[in-house]
Amino acid sequence: MVHHSGSIQSFKQQKGMNISKSEITTEASLKPSRRSLPCLAQSYAHSKSLSQSASLFQSTESESQAPTSVTFLSADKPEHVTSEESRKDSTLKCSFADFSEFCLALGKDKDYLNESEHANYDRSRLLNDFVTKDKPESKTKLSKNDMSYIASSGLLFKDGKKRIDYILVYRKTNIQYDKRNTFEKNLRAEGLMLEKEPAIANPDIMFIKIHIPWDTLCKYAERLNIRVPFRKKCYYTDQKNKSKSRVQNYFKRIKKWMSQNPMVLDKSAFPELEESDCYTGPFSRARIHHFIINNKDTFFSNATRSRIVYHMLERTKYENGISKVGIRKLITNGSYIAAFPPHEGAYKSSLPIKTHGPQNNRHLLYERWARWGMWYKHQPLDLIRMYFGEKIGLYFAWLGWYTGMLIPAAVVGLCVFFYGLVTMNESQVSKEICKATEVFMCPLCDKNCSLQRLNDSCIYAKVTYLFDNGGTVFFAIFMAIWATVFLEFWKRRRSILTYTWDLIEWEEEEETLRPQFEAKYYRMEVINPITGKPEPHQPSSDKVTRLLVSVSGIFFMISLVITAVFAVVVYRLVVMEQFASFKWNFVKQHWQFATSGAAVCINFIIIMLLNLAYEKIAYLLTNLEYPRTESEWENSFALKMFLFQFVNLNSSIFYIAFFLGRFVGHPGKYNKLFERWRLEECHPSGCLIDLCLQMGVIMFLKQIWNNFMELGYPLIQNWWSRHKIKRGIQDASIPQWENDWNLQPMNIHGLMDEYLEMVLQFGFTTIFVAAFPLAPLLALLNNIIEIRLDAYKFVTQWRRPLPARATDIGIWLGILEGIGILAVITNAFVIAITSDYIPRFVYEYKYGPCANHVKQNENCLKGYVNNSLSFFDLSELGMGKSGYCRYRDYRGPPWSSKPYEFTLQYWHILAARLAFIIVFEHLVFGIKSFIAYLIPDIPKGLRERIRREKYLVQEMMYEAELEHLQQQRRKSGQPIHHEWP
Repeated sequence: MVHHSGSIQSFKQQKGMNISKSEITTEASLKPSRRSLPCLAQSYAHSKSLSQSASLFQSTESESQAPTSVTFLSADKPEHVTSEESRKDSTLKCSFADFSEFCLALGKDKDYLNESEHANYDRSRLLNDFVTKDKPESKTKLSKNDMSYIASSGLLFKDGKKRIDYILVYRKTNIQYDKRNTFEKNLRAEGLMLEKEPAIANPDIMFIKIHIPWDTLCKYAERLNIRVPFRKKCYYTDQKNKSKSRVQNYFKRIKKWMSQNPMVLDKSAFPELEESDCYTGPFSRARIHHFIINNKDTFFSNATRSRIVYHMLERTKYENGISKVGIRKLITNGSYIAAFPPHEGAYKSSLPIKTHGPQNNRHLLYERWARWGMWYKHQPLDLIRMYFGEKIGLYFAWLGWYTGMLIPAAVVGLCVFFYGLVTMNESQVSKEICKATEVFMCPLCDKNCSLQRLNDSCIYAKVTYLFDNGGTVFFAIFMAIWATVFLEFWKRRRSILTYTWDLIEWEEEEETLRPQFEAKYYRMEVINPITGKPEPHQPSSDKVTRLLVSVSGIFFMISLVITAVFAVVVYRLVVMEQFASFKWNFVKQHWQFATSGAAVCINFIIIMLLNLAYEKIAYLLTNLEYPRTESEWENSFALKMFLFQFVNLNSSIFYIAFFLGRFVGHPGKYNKLFERWRLEECHPSGCLIDLCLQMGVIMFLKQIWNNFMELGYPLIQNWWSRHKIKRGIQDASIPQWENDWNLQPMNIHGLMDEYLEMVLQFGFTTIFVAAFPLAPLLALLNNIIEIRLDAYKFVTQWRRPLPARATDIGIWLGILEGIGILAVITNAFVIAITSDYIPRFVYEYKYGPCANHVKQNENCLKGYVNNSLSFFDLSELGMGKSGYCRYRDYRGPPWSSKPYEFTLQYWHILAARLAFIIVFEHLVFGIKSFIAYLIPDIPKGLRERIRREKYLVQEMMYEAELEHLQQQRRKSGQPIHHEWP
């Protein structure tokens, strides 16, 4: 127990362990949350059974303790309490009628204010005025303390009492039985209970059911600092002033209206999560009398029990030797073929959920979350977290937040696109290109290309204007600000979730070493400066050497990607001539489009093939580094996969945006690759159309491929598994763990693939959004499907993953912030270099008809197309033709004193481009930094509540210990003191 001088002093107040009324008066009033209100039923039952708490360790595992449901005597029949006793226990008094009302409400958010200035709390009635009573449960709710669904699902040992916490699977024909026997023997020595049962559909498969007894559970819960609920008091706030009451009433009306929103879930269909109503503290067997233990079978949640069992499985030896440890190595060498926690039952039921209620939490998640018909509903994050763990819960919370934030981005992008669509026919540039029937463009290739009329590019010019118009710069600035707002508000949302899910102090308490790290460096130990205990240590020289090898591997793979992109560029140069002389007239007329389309498809195939190699190489490099903890391993692996796939996915886009058509030379003096292939030029209407095509095709095809691999592939595999076992065997005769075995396992990398897909999409949405304003809309439509697809996959197609804990989304937040910075720089270059925004701007104010004066109703871009095209003498090409052709550049004409040299306008445009990049970046970065400064990561009210509750937890721990010591003195006949003994 932690000692606190201020807390001890509070127990030495006059008239017993009281907090003075004056101290309460000076406290800042905070709105009571569900966690700051008492867990009534549990805490009252706990107060009566404090003296019996020690017997929980001595009870045998076969004993089953029924859940205790309590209710209070009505307010009109209170027990008589003298005024002297009332004064002695005037800590924070509240009327008994209020407690009765709250017991009926059972955790709803209400302001319980007495008519007096302060609410009063009579502790003597909490200890005496209650009787046990069975409280009927609603059919639409699942009680956490009700194990009927566990029994109905068959998730028990053969004795019908011990619940199944984990499943191991192996083949009888596997010859490594010595390793299994040693491993199982060591598991029993650690305190686990095992039971074997053969499979029904396949006699070669053997299941090992694992149950963790109460004593073992308590021992490891204390070792892992598992936080559990304990008894707490009732602290009420002071009465609010009238102005605050009016504001609260206003928000209550808004909240009432929001409850009618069709997207809001019906909360009556979900179980009350009791742990969110309680203060929690690290479990300790020495202080077990502090905690609320109504039923030892359900005191620790399913997720907690599974985590503890997996912790033991990962640290149990199967052979002599320091490195021969862990279930993962046994699965790798084939001793076992699977290890997983079981699902809570079937996800479908023949009985309607509206009338008969959910059969289990899995069934409830399917009906209220994973069905496609629930696509417009909010997600039940608390239930997701309870069933799958905080790590998966945070992923779906982030995905839902990202999808919601895409709505304004998609709306603005659609408006920019429609603005271009409406004003497309009014564009001066498009008009001039479409009317240029007598302007001939120079040949774009050496052999099979002929002169092309400029008006042949009319359609391409109009399509380009859809993405390159007056709203492009605004939208690029908007998306840069949007990315900052999205990330800053996600940090606030994450802080609220970590508080609600009791993860505020988890990171410091529960980060454990990886077994592989312990086995590798067990001989080199140092004292941990935090815990003061010796632990394995990786020498700095060894760490640096391994990091250098890993970084070298990363650069090798990135160079391989660049080589693949270069190969695609060479392909474009080779087939360009072939498509220009193709026998099909359509292909011959649109040979540039055909070249780009074929190159995009080939590039997509190369991307998918290289991704398969990247995953294996990243896995090997990460294991080579020997990360210290699981979070370090996941962060290192995620960073490698992101770098590989980001470069793989975007390298061709960067080539088109910034290199295509930039270094081609000019007619008569073209630059050639290997002195053989002439470099590719942009379309006469510009390079932006190629960039839009590349982004649109890759984004569309990649989303289809990812959705198929996430859902279609597991569906096919699960269907084939069910087809093989349905040879005269009905599903009803197969136990739940065997049905789970026939499902697909979750990816060994956990949520890495899910996050990676969304982060790469975020990059597509922000990095080149100036060239493709419809990207947020495509991302929004994809994510609406992605949420339900992932939900359906987790609930129905995958085995239940290990319910892991986490406080944030890990390294992905830093990657997202890096993408936001890169997006600002990239969009500045796209607008300045790839698009024609800067050349039009310079012409309009320097060389156009409005350069010196502005005439009414005169278009300032009149003559821009002719000004942007240079002249070349056809007689110099040796084609037997005379006259002049035009090409996109700012060079002197053949009749000038310096033919084909850059003109002064070229240098003006170049200076304007550089100035725009500098001004745009500084402006946007300044706005981003200012917004990030204005939005704190943790809301002020939440920060104060966290500090307040830490103080209350210490006070209540002291009081619980004092009550326990007083009851022990009563039993032993010793005098009782009203101060700290």
